[in-house]
Amino acid sequence: MMVSNRVRPSPWIWWHTLWIDHQSASDVLPWLDDQPSGLLGRLKANMNRPRYLARLCVKLILIALCALSLTLDVAALQFEAPAIVQYTQTEYGQDAARRVQNWLTALTNHQNKKEADQLREVNGFWNQHVRGAEDIDIWGDVDYWATPIETLSKAAGDCEDFVIGKYFSLLHLGVDPEKLRFIYVRAQLPGSTPKGIAHMVLGYYAEPDAEPLILDNLNKRILPASKRKDLKPVFSFNAGGLYVPGSAGSESVNRIGHWRDLLRRMRLEGFEP
Repeated sequence: MMVSNRVRPSPWIWWHTLWIDHQSASDVLPWLDDQPSGLLGRLKANMNRPRYLARLCVKLILIALCALSLTLDVAALQFEAPAIVQYTQTEYGQDAARRVQNWLTALTNHQNKKEADQLREVNGFWNQHVRGAEDIDIWGDVDYWATPIETLSKAAGDCEDFVIGKYFSLLHLGVDPEKLRFIYVRAQLPGSTPKGIAHMVLGYYAEPDAEPLILDNLNKRILPASKRKDLKPVFSFNAGGLYVPGSAGSESVNRIGHWRDLLRRMRLEGFEP
């Protein structure tokens, strides 16, 4: 089922609309919070009740995104490059430090380029220097959101790690955070089931109601969303919030799981997100 009370527009117009695929909800949940109690526990316990699922899933996501907007100032990603490199060498060794230095150098080189060029360069850097792998094989965890330093230290990451690296790179280069969206999709791959696989991409919206460009690690070309017939959008978000038809507002909480932990670790590394 789909959560909606009106005619559905293009599924890629995410500025003011959220669509939740009932079948995909169980895959979304671990990305939002991994706690066994509270809203998430109630949602899992009532997964076979579509009306309850719809109301509670929307509320859960709104709470999480509101809390994130209070936690993260995304105007820019600030850091002292020498300190970041030294931290990486101390924690992960010389090879990791070299990869991080290459990343920081690339950011410096792209600082004054046109936004379209920055998108291309950032997308290319992460797709070239990081190989795709599963969290369980990299970190021994079924769902771990790595910081850019952690991803580069392993030179490996799964889909959200690519998105995190590209997102914070573009923030540092001065791209307006309102133009960027984490987009959860179902991706059709050769040999996959008709349902597809859970996947995340980064969307770039030149204007609030524009069709997004998709930055992805599966297809390394930056393409308009309409050209990505292999992707089915489920929902999108960023630190600024999440927009739902008919929603009058959202709540706030003090804990949001993976995102809060990601930001905490980035601050320990020396970033000021």
